[in-house]
Parts: sequence; structure tokens; C-alpha cells
Amino acid sequence: MFKPFSARAVFNSLLSFGTVLLLWQVTSSFSGWSSQVFPSPTTVFNSMWSLIVNGTLLKHSVASLYRVTVGFYLAALLGIPFGIMLGRMLLMRDMLNPLIQFLRPISPLAWIPLAMLWFGIGDQPAIFLIFLSSFFPLVVATMVAVSSISPVYFQVAANFCFNRTEVVTKIIVPAILPDVITALRLTISIAWLVVVAAEMIAVQSGLGYMILDSRNALRMDYVMVGMITIGIIGVILDLLMRMLGNIESTSWAIRKH
Repeated sequence: MFKPFSARAVFNSLLSFGTVLLLWQVTSSFSGWSSQVFPSPTTVFNSMWSLIVNGTLLKHSVASLYRVTVGFYLAALLGIPFGIMLGRMLLMRDMLNPLIQFLRPISPLAWIPLAMLWFGIGDQPAIFLIFLSSFFPLVVATMVAVSSISPVYFQVAANFCFNRTEVVTKIIVPAILPDVITALRLTISIAWLVVVAAEMIAVQSGLGYMILDSRNALRMDYVMVGMITIGIIGVILDLLMRMLGNIESTSWAIRKH
């Protein structure tokens, strides 16, 4: 459940970030490395401001967020219903679960050569990789959540002559909602990691592409700007998913006891 940040938590967070910035500044000043190898915080934040002003940072951020949004939503729209089906249909689960468990550990990055061969260069291969990274965790989490619902609830539903739609909307969805929200929160982080890696190979825009292009141009300040932006957006995405988790406090979730 999402809880507002307390003043103490905010202070501690600012203190930790301030400490990191101080260590960063000290290291850049006394390490002996040139600013091209290890730029100072001032250099990096000045570069970030220039990229914000000329629109470059916004353009690449929007490109990455677009790919994550499309791939993640496709995975959720297909993976959650599929997980419900596997959780309820024992025969289908016995047939398909071994295949899912075989495919799930394969890193999405291992699919990059095939994705480029199938979809070429552009948004499609990155979206495909994000979809793969999100689909299997959501299927497994949903399947486990559904299969753990106490059979008593389904017996009660049968006594009241619930149809299939009513079973899903009144029994299954409320029961699995907390677990699915947790899975969504974890999965969006995985998707955000994958899109950055995919953009270093299969596209010509996005934060991953910006980092790779900046490295080739020996602009380590731009590389660090990309890294900082990735971290900031990742925190925001996690915060949004935590806010979504607030639904748990008002849902009529049915848990197995």
C-alpha cells in the first residue's frame, strides 16, 4: 500500500543523495582523472540543462517511455488473462506451464538477434523485447495467485449459480488484485531495464541510444546524464505503481488462509 513520505524519510533521502554528490565531487577533483573520463557533478548537471533546453533529453525520454508503455500494456493485457486461464484450467496448466518455465529464464536480450531479424530496426524490436520481459512474469504471478484461491469460494459461487463472468469479476479479480499489482510493480522495473539495453542495439532513439552514441563521441557527461535520467524515470514509474497499489486497501481481496 502506498503511504505518503514523511518529513524524516525525505530528509534521510536528501542526506543520502547529498552524500553521494559530495563523494562524486571529491572523487572527480582528486582522482587525477580528466573531466572527459570522470566529469564532475557540476559538469554533468550543466550538460543536463543544455540537453533539456535543446529538447534532446525530452525526445529520447519520450521515445523510451513510448516503447515501455506499449510493450508493458500488451504484456499486461495478454499475460494477466492468460494467467487466469492457466490458474483455473488444470489441463492447460499441465500442458503449458513447462513450456512457460522453459522460456521464462531466457534473457530478453538473448532475443535481440532474432528481434532484429524479424522486425528490423525501429520501435518494433524494442517493444517485442519489453513484451517478452513482462509477459512471462505476469503470467506466472497471475497463475500462482489464481491457483492459490481457496476452493471454498468457487463452491459458494457454484451454489449461487454464478456464471463464468461473475466468477472472474467477483471472485478471481478481487482475490488476485494485490498479487497482480505487486507483479506489475516488479515487471515495470524489468521492462525499463530491458528497453535501455535494447535501445543500444536495435533503435536510433531513446535513452539507451543516447548513452551509446555519447560514449562513441567520448561525451561521458552525456552518458551520466542518460544514467541519471534513467534512474529518475525509474523512481517515478515505481512511485506510480506504488500509488496503484493503494487500490489494495479498498479492494475486497479474498486471500487463502
